[in-house]
Amino acid sequence: MYRRIVLKLSGQAIAGPNDFGFSSDRLTHLATEVIALRATGVQVAVVVGGGNVFRGNRAEEWGIDRVEADNIGMLGTVMNAVLLRGRLAALGAHGVRLMTALPIDTLAEPYIRLRALRHLEKGAIVLLACGNGQPFTTTDYPSVQRAVELGADALLVAKNGTDGVYDADPNKHPDAKRFDHLTYKEVIDRGLGVMDQSAFILARDHALPLHVFDIDHPGTATTILKGTPAGTLIN
Repeated sequence: MYRRIVLKLSGQAIAGPNDFGFSSDRLTHLATEVIALRATGVQVAVVVGGGNVFRGNRAEEWGIDRVEADNIGMLGTVMNAVLLRGRLAALGAHGVRLMTALPIDTLAEPYIRLRALRHLEKGAIVLLACGNGQPFTTTDYPSVQRAVELGADALLVAKNGTDGVYDADPNKHPDAKRFDHLTYKEVIDRGLGVMDQSAFILARDHALPLHVFDIDHPGTATTILKGTPAGTLIN
């Protein structure tokens, strides 16, 4: 049983079936899953993405500088985190803390590692937004970075409609094989796109277990915490 975990939620998870925007039903589902995770007794931090609002790699399309595009993306993570905080509160969750890597004092606390640890130890759900406050990274790297900084026992990598890591894109190849377990070396040698390479190497260097699973299936995350195999474990 893990004592502390970090859950990585993409912006796409909040958008639901759409490429961009927000889905109220999906937000309720995600909030319910987060509440269920804490109910197991584990300490829960959540890194929230912002791809449903804006992606930094669209800078050229919009005719803006990449750094500005990434700044917009970071603000998108704040919007998603505030939405999630609001839905968690509406569902009766207490002790929800939102911390941002960029200071937004009227909405959230600044991310301070020791303060985040204190919140977790007191049983709060800690939502982490703005990535790590730097451009040129997706939320893959900050999710691993925060997990390592906070001494998490594992990173739960929530996917949408994909129940693990496959040897090929299952949407394009119906006969693609799903892996129940992989080592870091196997992922690198096979060139499997689990997450950004820099993030994956950081996880490997700190021996951080990664659970890749489908957040669309209710209860899968809590199943993982109870020790029942689900999705793909990388360690």
